[in-house]
Amino acid sequence: MNNENKLFIGNLDFATGDQELRTAFATYGELVEATVVLDRMTGRPRGFGFVEYRSPEDARKAIDAMNGTALNGRTLNVNVARSREGNASRPSSSSRERY
Repeated sequence: MNNENKLFIGNLDFATGDQELRTAFATYGELVEATVVLDRMTGRPRGFGFVEYRSPEDARKAIDAMNGTALNGRTLNVNVARSREGNASRPSSSSRERY
């Protein structure tokens, strides 16, 4: 999949789930995936998620239509998702010393 197909959705209401995110973005094209990111420790939503479209054209339509609009009372930030490569130098939790 092309990186331009995957979008970062920020400022989600903490009550928003995967299905509601999918419903909000399905209007703009064929979705591959829609996921709200959960905190590993608590299992609660972290306030952001990702949607992935089959085509970059559909992703662009979604950015143009949804960025700055409200979902559940929160103004969304919608952008092309960036790669996580920048976190390679960050130690994983298993490599940190425990006190």
